[in-house]
Amino acid sequence: MKAVILLSGGLDSSTVLAIAKNKNFDCYALTVNYGQRHTIEIERAEKIAEISGVKQHKVVNLDMRWIGGSALTSDIPVPKDREEDDSIPITYVPARNTILLSLTLGWAEALGAHDIFIGVNAVDYSGYPDCRPEFIKSFENTANLATREGVEGRKFKIQAPLIKMSKAEIIKTGIDLGVDYSLTISCYDPDEKGKACGECDACKLRKEGFLHAKITDPTIYI
Repeated sequence: MKAVILLSGGLDSSTVLAIAKNKNFDCYALTVNYGQRHTIEIERAEKIAEISGVKQHKVVNLDMRWIGGSALTSDIPVPKDREEDDSIPITYVPARNTILLSLTLGWAEALGAHDIFIGVNAVDYSGYPDCRPEFIKSFENTANLATREGVEGRKFKIQAPLIKMSKAEIIKTGIDLGVDYSLTISCYDPDEKGKACGECDACKLRKEGFLHAKITDPTIYI
């Protein structure tokens, strides 16, 4: 069985890769350099893919900075110590997961892989609309309507095994599967050496996850 895993170099996607390998899939990893404000996560993804023994790892350059509208792809400051509310934060990248999953789908169809893994999470997340179960189900339906494989009955499955898990549960799962979280990076605004800011939404979720899991956080914070 072949599977394509969308690998960002972060905690969640690294855990998803470990889950896919544990299910005995032949794993192909796709990392997208979409113009995010730091490239350290690309380096981490390459290292994680290497030590995980994936069949193939592709890094695709797709500059989404021209779209704008996000603190991750423009000069808009990354919010620090943000108050939690129901609004969608400025770190949301317009249509990112739709675009990245479309790229993953194309490669999966060419490979003859019918399982696509993505590390979205709807419990401990920052309010992104493209991390919800409704979106994943909708994209799966689209994938099977828009491809030759789907039309001919070889259906795609979008697997989001973390979607209903807390960050602590994700971390515990990864530890059980041997994930080295010291290689991962979650921070939206790390320094040039890859040290995490400790104050953005992603850092706070990561800190709380390790705290609740009662596992030492290996992250190096500024």
